[in-house]
Amino acid sequence: MLTATQIYDKIDRCCGTDSTSYPLADKAVDVTLAQDEAFLFALKTAGWNVDDFNHTKDPFITTDLVASQRDYHFTYDEQTNLILGIYKVMAKISASGIYKELKPVDIQRNPPSTMIDGDDATGVPTVYDKTSNGIFLDLIPSYDSTKGLKVFIDREMLAFASTDTTKVSGLDGLTHDYLYLKPSYEYTRDKGKQNVNRLKMDMLDARKKIDERYGRRERDIVRRLSVMRQNNK
Repeated sequence: MLTATQIYDKIDRCCGTDSTSYPLADKAVDVTLAQDEAFLFALKTAGWNVDDFNHTKDPFITTDLVASQRDYHFTYDEQTNLILGIYKVMAKISASGIYKELKPVDIQRNPPSTMIDGDDATGVPTVYDKTSNGIFLDLIPSYDSTKGLKVFIDREMLAFASTDTTKVSGLDGLTHDYLYLKPSYEYTRDKGKQNVNRLKMDMLDARKKIDERYGRRERDIVRRLSVMRQNNK
């Protein structure tokens, strides 16, 4: 893993720059953008949720389930991190009951009749539709429940700051080379530096490594080897 200072130093070595020609504040912005891009690559590739280990809260939020309210919208988590997506929803089966996972449906393709018949039936929700960062329940809750909804989320990664020299990115440590190669490539491209093509190739290799690392992270799935037998006739 690389600290922020180590990443900034690598950029200077790649670009032949210093804190005057490539100010520290600019590096912090460019590294944050590279991290955001790498995070999106990881989200597209990973077989499970990707999260920044620098967050101090688990990747889910809770909110009250409100009687007679079908839709709920989420923009930020409890620490004001931007929510990028929702991947699981659970609801309490009564005011003080246990959580039960809701089944996702697509209201545009195969909606339950209770979502579109206009009858506004009430009861215990069993499925939900997700549109952007909002969820819509099949049955309108017939009860209030404190923290009755539990929503599992993808959230933004924590940004780099020029004043935080010891920060370590929450990405897989073996992919941190992308964080200095992307800014270095863009700087040398914009300045017409001779090593721009080499840096571009290195950056693309680092991009492939992100896919490889996150594409193999289904640690909760047991893989079995299948042996095909051919009958002798």
